[in-house]
Amino acid sequence: MRRLAALLGLVALAGCALVAQPKPDLRYVVGEPYQADGVWRYPREDFAYNDTGIATVYDRRGLTTAGEVFDQTAMAAAHPTLQLPALARVTNLENGRQILVRINDRGPEPATRSLGLTRRAAELLGAPGAVAIRVRIQVQEAESRRMAGESKQDPVPVVVAAPSTKIQAESLAPPQGAAQSNRVQSAAAKPAPQASNAGPDPAAVPLRLPEEYWQTTPRPGLLAVECGAFSRPDYANVQRNRLAGFGARVTTDYYAPRDKAFIVRLGPFNDLAAAESALRRVLSMVPDARIVVE
Repeated sequence: MRRLAALLGLVALAGCALVAQPKPDLRYVVGEPYQADGVWRYPREDFAYNDTGIATVYDRRGLTTAGEVFDQTAMAAAHPTLQLPALARVTNLENGRQILVRINDRGPEPATRSLGLTRRAAELLGAPGAVAIRVRIQVQEAESRRMAGESKQDPVPVVVAAPSTKIQAESLAPPQGAAQSNRVQSAAAKPAPQASNAGPDPAAVPLRLPEEYWQTTPRPGLLAVECGAFSRPDYANVQRNRLAGFGARVTTDYYAPRDKAFIVRLGPFNDLAAAESALRRVLSMVPDARIVVE
């Protein structure tokens, strides 16, 4: 009986190996506005993207939006609006770990989250099985432009029916003191990551990124809901007055560019549930509102 069971197991494994896998169809995608979780999203190119938010582990089947095969063991991620594919440095602000991921998919849901991670990417960020991680997302411009040039281009979308209301969004600068360490540390989870003292060659970003992480200073911060960034205080005050019933305030950021120096936010909030509740309440008035980490 044991031999028969073993034989049946081998036959089952062989059957799994014969299951057709989706064929990659690599392409560069920006895409049209779309609605997810009741919220309109406006994809756009942003090779200088640098923002904070909440990341979560997500799942799917088949091919990603950029035509790559989804793999929970790959260093990959999903973003609601960025061009695809793109290379991004993701920092876990709660423990200071940084990794590089290929952003190759749309997502995640719910709309209160800014980034979807594969299980392996979350493991290397020191948050296996995480439901919510406070992160910074920084697109690597040179590598991402190269990836765009090497991918098959989708037609430029024509917007015909999506809502047009937009609020300016701020790209926050890296938190003070969060400089990258000179030493790359290997993760304990298997398979063993390879150590490296440099990022990938901008001329050749591999389809499957090596597993590695950097250690920086933790900067967990408090959560806030950002509702716009403006060049003048009177513009910001107009938005604040619209949202006065939600407790909106105008603040500034030392690292913000001049055209986004005056920022309208709700909060801060000590926990994610409170921030998500505030975001849900304000989304009907500010479609681009999002959770950020102060």
